[in-house]
Amino acid sequence: MGARETVEVTGHLMDSGILSRVLDDIREYGGDFVIEEFDVGHEAHDPSSARITVEAPDDESLQRLLMRLQTRGVNQLAHGDAAVATSEQDGVLPDGFYATTNLETRVRLGGRWYDVDHPEMDCGLVVEESASGDLGVRTVPMSDVTRGMRIVVGAAGIQVSVPSSAPSVEATSPFDADHGPERPQTVLVRQVADGMRQARAAGTRLLWVAGPGVVHAGGVPAMAALVRAGWVDVLFAGNAVAALDIETALYGTGHDSSSPPGHEHGHEHRVRAVNTIRKAGSIERAVRDGVLASGLMHALVTEGKRFVLVGSVRDDGPLPEVHTDIVEGQRAMRDEVRDLGYCLMMATQLYAVATASILPASVPLVCVDINPATVTRLADRGTGQGRGIVTDVGLFLEQLALELVADYRRG
Repeated sequence: MGARETVEVTGHLMDSGILSRVLDDIREYGGDFVIEEFDVGHEAHDPSSARITVEAPDDESLQRLLMRLQTRGVNQLAHGDAAVATSEQDGVLPDGFYATTNLETRVRLGGRWYDVDHPEMDCGLVVEESASGDLGVRTVPMSDVTRGMRIVVGAAGIQVSVPSSAPSVEATSPFDADHGPERPQTVLVRQVADGMRQARAAGTRLLWVAGPGVVHAGGVPAMAALVRAGWVDVLFAGNAVAALDIETALYGTGHDSSSPPGHEHGHEHRVRAVNTIRKAGSIERAVRDGVLASGLMHALVTEGKRFVLVGSVRDDGPLPEVHTDIVEGQRAMRDEVRDLGYCLMMATQLYAVATASILPASVPLVCVDINPATVTRLADRGTGQGRGIVTDVGLFLEQLALELVADYRRG
């Protein structure tokens, strides 16, 4: 007989497929289970609940299994205190550390429950004491661990809560469902617009994540209009988005921004555009000096909106504002994921996955991409709270601008 624990999961277990995923996880981790109780909701909107005894070969395996199950919103019935260990070196979590989810999380210490500040997946939980003696718990990425930190280990004394779906995006495709383009896009755009309006009315910020496809698909005029109308508070992107946008603004469309790879002189204008900005000192200074007079980056600067650009090994230049240290770039992104009410991801797999990894599950998330594999990739990363729309981002942005910007007309 191995180690055992009784757990409980509540929600729309049948139609969402959560129960089958939970049982699959138990088998995948080499465990076994007995369903002790199963209460199926009577009406379609009623939640169901299941009480399951899970067994693993040993306690270490059981703890890892319980952590995995918590990504599905599964909690232990026993309410003991969480165990804490001290980190022994910088950048290294103690063995058996609790690997976090992006779900709302509580930790029990000394018989009292503490809310975790800003839940984020794939981190540790650090317990801190203020000068007044009050305890607090927050997520800490591995790179930010310092020697002497008190880190939660094991899965005991931890509870997670799964957020309800946001009504404004209810009808869009879940990441793990059918992403077919046959859905009426006008309806989907209107639902996204409604979600953005609700976030704005609640006083929360709107985060956008963009890839080069926004520029290639001709979406910059619409997105710049959305910036000027107050529908973008912060943008996450890479060097390529800003470089392509600036290249188009400086040299006009029809040059190498639309040239196929390998075209003679097809890269020259981009390099010259980056060089122009570097000569000015920064994107912001280029805008203030009149060097850069249009485009997405111009709109962000003139409207005083935030942007975080994180680089990669293939970048040109890069532009002055680009974070070339990836860890510093992650920290800059984390500094901006506060008070968010909505997140839109446009034509980028790399930055969409990176952003989804640091967002709490409570933030409604919509991913728009012409490639269904992008939204599938987000689901594989555990971002189950999002919705995916498979379409051309240029057309989507055009329709969204028409929905949200009263005087928007494409010139």
